[in-house]
Amino acid sequence: MPAPAELVRDFVNTLDVECGTDELACPAELALWLRERGLAGPLDRATDDDLATALALREGLRAALRRETTPHTVLPVLPLRLVVDPLPRLVPVDTGVRGALAVIAGAVADASWDRLKVCSEITCQWAFIDVSKNRSRSWCSMRVCGNRTKTRAYRARKQGSRRLQASNTDTV
Repeated sequence: MPAPAELVRDFVNTLDVECGTDELACPAELALWLRERGLAGPLDRATDDDLATALALREGLRAALRRETTPHTVLPVLPLRLVVDPLPRLVPVDTGVRGALAVIAGAVADASWDRLKVCSEITCQWAFIDVSKNRSRSWCSMRVCGNRTKTRAYRARKQGSRRLQASNTDTV
C-alpha cells in the first residue's frame, strides 16, 4: 500500500480534469483501482453506491486540497475506529470496497496535509506533494502549468496596456 500522502494524491488524480479522463468511470474500475493498491481483495466488487461514495470522497478531498472548503463541506460517511496496538491508528469499520474507501479517508490523518496540494492552474487541478523547503509551490509543474499561468497574466497585462494606450490617443 502506498504512503498516506501518495495514496490521497493518487486517488484525487484518478480524474484528469484537463483531459476529462476518469479512472473510476464505473464500479468495476473502482474495484480494480482499489485492488491494484492492495486496499480491496480479489473478490470485492463495487456497486453504484460505492462508486458514488468514491466520487464524492475524491471531489471533497480535491476541494479540501484547494483549501476552499468551508465547515459545511460534506464528505461521505466512512466509519473508522481507533485501534492502539501498540501505536494508535485508524482502521475501517466496514470491509470490502467501503472499507477500502475508509482507508483512503483515514490516510488524510496520516498524510503530510500541508504538503498535499492541488495545482492552482484552473484547467489542471492535478494533486501533488509539495517537496519544496518552504512549501510554497503553486503548480504541479512550473514548466507547464506555471508557464501557462504566467503567460496568461503577461498577455492580460500587455492587452491592458494596449487598451490604456488606445484610450489615451482617443482623448487627445
